[in-house]
Amino acid sequence: MRAAQPRTVPQWPAVAVDPGRWPDVAHVPRVSWPRVAVTEAVVRRALRGLPLRARFADGPTLGRGGPLLDVRDAKAFHTRVGAQGLVGFGESYMAREWDAPDLVGVLTVLAAHAADLVPAPLQRLRGLWALRQPEGERNTPDGSRANIGRHYDLSNDLFALFLDDTLTYSAALFRGFPASWDLLAAAQHRKIDRLLDLAAVGEGTRLLEIGTGWGELALRAAARGARVTSLTLSREQQALARERVRAAGLTDRVSIELCDYREARGEYDAVVSVEMIEAVGAEFWPVYFRALDERLAPGGRAALQAITMPHERMLATRGGFTWIHKYVFPGGQIPSTRAVEECARDHTALTVVRRDAYGAHYAETLRLWRERFTERTAEVEALGFDETFRRLWTFYLAYSEAGFRSGYLDVHQYLLTKAGGSRTTPSSRPRYEGPVQP
Repeated sequence: MRAAQPRTVPQWPAVAVDPGRWPDVAHVPRVSWPRVAVTEAVVRRALRGLPLRARFADGPTLGRGGPLLDVRDAKAFHTRVGAQGLVGFGESYMAREWDAPDLVGVLTVLAAHAADLVPAPLQRLRGLWALRQPEGERNTPDGSRANIGRHYDLSNDLFALFLDDTLTYSAALFRGFPASWDLLAAAQHRKIDRLLDLAAVGEGTRLLEIGTGWGELALRAAARGARVTSLTLSREQQALARERVRAAGLTDRVSIELCDYREARGEYDAVVSVEMIEAVGAEFWPVYFRALDERLAPGGRAALQAITMPHERMLATRGGFTWIHKYVFPGGQIPSTRAVEECARDHTALTVVRRDAYGAHYAETLRLWRERFTERTAEVEALGFDETFRRLWTFYLAYSEAGFRSGYLDVHQYLLTKAGGSRTTPSSRPRYEGPVQP
């Protein structure tokens, strides 16, 4: 493979890509023609069998009918995919080399067929062609701080544009579908309250929260009478969460600390952690679960919310480097339910006593965020985020929504208990309730 060369990216309509900020979007890599030819053959073979329409500006329309994938620059598209797989696929969208009137629809089809898009012989050679996670993005204590900062320290104002007034950045729990924006805040409170109920948080509870967000869970726990220590690695989140705690008059009950979960000390009656495990990294999952165990008092309860993926796909992609890693969540790794339960079993004295799934609710949450983000394009631009960033963020929200709509991704709430004390749940056997019904 030869070095990347500058290239004028065709735009529809013309939009300049800043090569200083987005070098890998503004420049299409130079790749040997045999590799591009093989990529084109593999891509077109896959598209022919899918329930979508893939229209190439320089050739036929492929697929069995469905949402439109409009490839406007086939050469650049195949070159990027051939050079960097899914990273190139996402960058090609950012460069406007392909588009889709129903982006979620196209990505849902691709997510539903993720396991068989690449022929089995090439999948067996994945180690030879798949990109690997950079060493600098491992979730060591220093690496975690850098990784978290790259996403959560973008701008509190940016997140406030598409989140509801609770500033909750995780799956909501709705009463019914389709969801609507005016019900989102209540659905976020319903999710938070369910987690606090699982952890039996009430008057006098010593609660440790791993992953503050912008403080809504800590505020609701404190309103129940709990004393909350909440940990974050994001300076932006810490500043705003502390401001919200002060405004609520709860500084005597809530402490927001800039602290890695591995550095936490003390003993707590309950631990709650919402969609934090995805940022831990697979090699540190045992450390994370041991931290939960070590911080919990005998009889304590831990309530976790975790995005999950099928175990086989987790194993196949573990350690890989995708577009999401490069542009959204560096160092991230989504676990499987099996991985969560095996880590708890093998590395702690904790027992999983309940697991509830509600992936469809996350799809609706993401749809509302995506629509809100799109409606507020001008305000995003006013914050200094250019067109390429806005396409990046649109792709990220649509990509995530598609994962849940296809069933490739799910989200679970877990209850884990620690033996001893008066708070121990009587049952020692896992009780899996299945999906949460709307």
